[in-house]
Amino acid sequence: MCVESDGCEIEGCSSSDEVRTLSGSMSPGLKSNPDLHPCKPGQKFQAALLRCRSPAAAAGILSFGNVLNYMDRYTVAVFICSFMVAAPIFGYLGDRFNRKVILSCGIFFWSIVTLSSSFISKEYYWLFVLSRGLVGIGESSYSSISPTIIGDLFTSNSRTMMLSVFYLAIPLGSGLGYILGSSAKVAAGDWHWALRVSPVLGITAGTLILVFVPEPKRGSVDQMGGRIKTRTSWLCDMKALAKNRSYVFSSLASAAVSFATGAFGMWIPLYLARAQVVQKTAEACTKEICSSTDSLIFGAITCVTGLLGVVIGAATTRFCRQKTERADPLVCAVSMLGSAIFICLIFVVAKKSIVGAYVCIFIGETLLFLNWAITADILMFVVIPTRRATAVAFQSFTSHLLGDAGSPYLIGLISDALQQSYATSALWRFLSLGYALMLCPFIIVLGGMFFLATALFFLDDREKAEKQLSQLTRPPSSVKV
Repeated sequence: MCVESDGCEIEGCSSSDEVRTLSGSMSPGLKSNPDLHPCKPGQKFQAALLRCRSPAAAAGILSFGNVLNYMDRYTVAVFICSFMVAAPIFGYLGDRFNRKVILSCGIFFWSIVTLSSSFISKEYYWLFVLSRGLVGIGESSYSSISPTIIGDLFTSNSRTMMLSVFYLAIPLGSGLGYILGSSAKVAAGDWHWALRVSPVLGITAGTLILVFVPEPKRGSVDQMGGRIKTRTSWLCDMKALAKNRSYVFSSLASAAVSFATGAFGMWIPLYLARAQVVQKTAEACTKEICSSTDSLIFGAITCVTGLLGVVIGAATTRFCRQKTERADPLVCAVSMLGSAIFICLIFVVAKKSIVGAYVCIFIGETLLFLNWAITADILMFVVIPTRRATAVAFQSFTSHLLGDAGSPYLIGLISDALQQSYATSALWRFLSLGYALMLCPFIIVLGGMFFLATALFFLDDREKAEKQLSQLTRPPSSVKV
C-alpha cells in the first residue's frame, strides 16, 4: 500500500504510480518500497481519480455548488430564518467531522426538497413554507463549511484568488436566480417551474464533491506545517471569537452589506418600475403577472457587477498588500464608502433618467461587492483552522440576522407608512419607496466604519492566531507504510 502525506492510506498503488500530495509534490521514500505491488484494474481507476483531486478542481467544484446555492435561494427567498438557526450547528459539525460528506448531504437534501416543493399546490401553502425552511437548513451546511476547505487548500494570495472565484458565485447565482425566476414565471405562466431546474444541477454538484473534492487536514497549508494535536471546546471557541475584534467588526460590516443587498434585491426592480410610471414611459401594472423586464435587467447587472467587484477586489488587495499589511480591511472600507455615494445618487436621478439610475446601480454595486471574498480572507487570517467553520457560520448568522432577514420588511414598512397619506398618488408611491431605500446608504457607511475598525486590530489579531496555531500543532510524523 502507499500513503498520502496527510496519512490517508491508498491501497494497491504500484511503484510506477506517482503518489502526490494536495500541492502536487511526490511523496518521498515510497518509490523503492518492496511491499508495493501492481494495481488491479479497479485500483488503477481509484489512483487516477485521486490524481484528479487537485486543489484547483476542488475550488472549481465548490464554486459551482455555491452558484446553485445562491441561485436557489434567490428564486423564492423565504427560508432565511431556518438558514440562520442551522448555520451555527453546521459550523460546529464542520470543525469536528468530515466536511465534504456534510457538504454533499446538504446539497442532496436541498436539491430533493426544492424539487419536491415545486409540486405543492397553493392549497398547501403551509407545506411549501415548511419545505423552503428545510432548504435553508441544507444550504446553511454548504455556506458554513465550503470556505474552510478552500482555506485549508490554499494560502496567501492563492487563497485570496480562490476565495474570489468561490464568492463570484454570490452575484452569479443571485442574478441567475432573478433571471430564472422571472423567465420561468412568464414563459410557463407558473413560477413553480423556477424550482425544477436547479435540483438537477445540485445533485450533479453533490456527486462531484463526493468524488473529486479532497478532505484536507485542518491547518495543513498554514505556515506552521504541523498537525493539530489538540482541539478546543465549542465554548472556548465562542469565547475566543467574541474577543477577536477583527472578526467581530468584519462580521458587523458584512451584515451591513447583507442589509443593503437584501433590500435592493426585493425593492429596486419595483422602484424602477414606479419611476417609469412617474416618467410616463410605462403604465402601472394591475395584472397578477407583470412584465419582468426590470427584474431581468437588475439580475443581469447583479451578475456583471458582482463578477467585476470580486475580481477588482482581489486584484486591488493583492496590489495594496505590497504597500501595507492592513490592505484587506482598508480596501473593504474604501469600497463601501465609495459605494454609498453612488447608491445615494440612484434616488436623485431615477425620477428623471432610468438609464442614469442603472449607471449608478452598476457602479454602486460593483464597489459594494468588492469586499465579499476579502471579508472571508480576513477571517482566514485571524481565526485558527479548527474554529473556522464555526466562525464562518456565526458570521453568516450575524449577517442574516442584522441584514437581509429583516431589511426588505423594514424598507416595506417604512414605505407603507409614508404612503398612507397619499395612497392613490403614483408619484408618492415612487417617492415613499425611494425615501425608505435611502436607509441603505447610511447602513453601508456604517459598514465602512466597521471595516476601518477592523483595520486597527487586524495585525494584532493575526499575530495572536499564528501564536495559537503554533501551540496547537506538532511537527508532522514520519510516513509509515
